[in-house]
Amino acid sequence: MKTYVVEVANGPFREMDVMKPEPGPGQVLVKICASGVNPLDTKIRAGEARHARQPLPAVLGLDMAGMVETSGPGVTAFQPGDEVFGMVGGVGGLQGTLAEFVVADVQLLAPKPKTLTMRQSAALPLVTITAWEGLVDRAGVHAGQTVLVHAGAGGVGYAAVQIALARGAKVFTTVSDDKRSIVEALGAIAIDRHAPVEEYIAEHTGGEGFDIVYDTLGGPVLDASFAAVKRYTGHVVSCLGWGAHSLAPLSFRAATYSGVFTLLPLLTGVQRRHHGNILQRAAELAEQNQLKPLLAEQHFGPDEIAEAYDAVAKGGKGKVVVEL
Repeated sequence: MKTYVVEVANGPFREMDVMKPEPGPGQVLVKICASGVNPLDTKIRAGEARHARQPLPAVLGLDMAGMVETSGPGVTAFQPGDEVFGMVGGVGGLQGTLAEFVVADVQLLAPKPKTLTMRQSAALPLVTITAWEGLVDRAGVHAGQTVLVHAGAGGVGYAAVQIALARGAKVFTTVSDDKRSIVEALGAIAIDRHAPVEEYIAEHTGGEGFDIVYDTLGGPVLDASFAAVKRYTGHVVSCLGWGAHSLAPLSFRAATYSGVFTLLPLLTGVQRRHHGNILQRAAELAEQNQLKPLLAEQHFGPDEIAEAYDAVAKGGKGKVVVEL
């Protein structure tokens, strides 16, 4: 089968032919139709993501959508021909999804949403799982709450806005002015990302703060989140809470903080089934028209992988997907 390998940091994608792997117990072989590109993938390529534990040379790519080719011993959940999607590799020494085929743990997979294309489905796994683990698993978002999502037009943010809305919350999100219409079209209330915290909590919550604040950017945005959350019952969630931060603003509000590290099941093998379950719920939301990806306008094929990764590294509107 064809694979696309990065051999050194920031190196080119080299096409290599390797033996097609055989699925073992609890695994399926998936023919990949589309591979999603996340900012984490570009950092791994650059050699700047030690937490991903993916030494080079490697086949990159965490997300994919495709069709089951063969099943390993004991697998009953999926049959050859089933369309699936998931976050299945690209970290921890696991083969990534920039390849014709990948062997995947069935626990990490879910049936592809019937209403979405392969390209759309491949854009969803990492960002949706990350958003779900923060909002649902950690913060328990429910109807009637106020939720602030930072960078709601970004990958995780866009998924988080939709999940919170689907669960009945009133959603606010910080965005740049040129992306305001993107989140307003979903039903969220846009907040200028440069506005002072005190200003927007006064305007939108009467100074009380938000029930849930989801930080998707880290750094000073996480510090701002500590100041924006409601006293006593508020909950701050971050998927980039890796730096050194003062907990004083959060402590003085007697609020709660949770971190999200989406790669943990892939790296450790623990709770992988939960990722598959999240994606199954996500597929149901997609089929109810409550969850969809925001895709980049440009399409990328196997000969344009480097361009796709460069586009993500530079930033822009929408998720980038390589169609294989």
